[in-house]
Amino acid sequence: MSNIYRLIFIIPFFILGCGSNVIEQGKALKKINSLDMNIYAKNGDKIYSIKSPYSSYDNDSQKFQLEETTINIFNGEEIKYVISSNESTLSQNNTLVELKGNVKLKSITQNDGDLYADNFIWNIEDNNYLLTGNIKYETKKVVLYSPKAKLDSENIIEFFNPVKYIIKSDNNEKKFEINSENAFYNIKTESLIFGAKDERVRSIINF
Repeated sequence: MSNIYRLIFIIPFFILGCGSNVIEQGKALKKINSLDMNIYAKNGDKIYSIKSPYSSYDNDSQKFQLEETTINIFNGEEIKYVISSNESTLSQNNTLVELKGNVKLKSITQNDGDLYADNFIWNIEDNNYLLTGNIKYETKKVVLYSPKAKLDSENIIEFFNPVKYIIKSDNNEKKFEINSENAFYNIKTESLIFGAKDERVRSIINF
């Protein structure tokens, strides 16, 4: 993703799912069944797609409210991440994406673990995804917990203080458990870096 999106007009494209698709229009609120929407940049690149069986659109605030949300984030023509949650909102001309409740982020391009959180925030003009509340990232070799995390465009997850991590043994059991301040996990290289904010890196683990 690039800051070029600051200059791009976002074009929403609606596809209503098959079956009983109903739009109920009141004074300012439209209720939509089986929403399937793609968001494109002006140059035609697909930025993300979003699906929800139950959603609504508020004309006054120009905001979507969606339940049981699934979002695919694209890198070119390929899906980079799949994210699901209990509910979500789209605002600011669909450039601000917020998910809440049982958020799960899965990387498609990297065969690694899953990232869980209570909340997910993404402004598509930014290269970073912010996750807050009960962060958990688990692979076959390590589990990390923290109250806040940030995933950047280079597939590096920054876990904010306090960080708790568990190294697993070969039979998938807990090997040892350690607490740390900030930690950085590189999904591509499967390396874990620890260190305090104002100190040099204290340790690096490669899996």
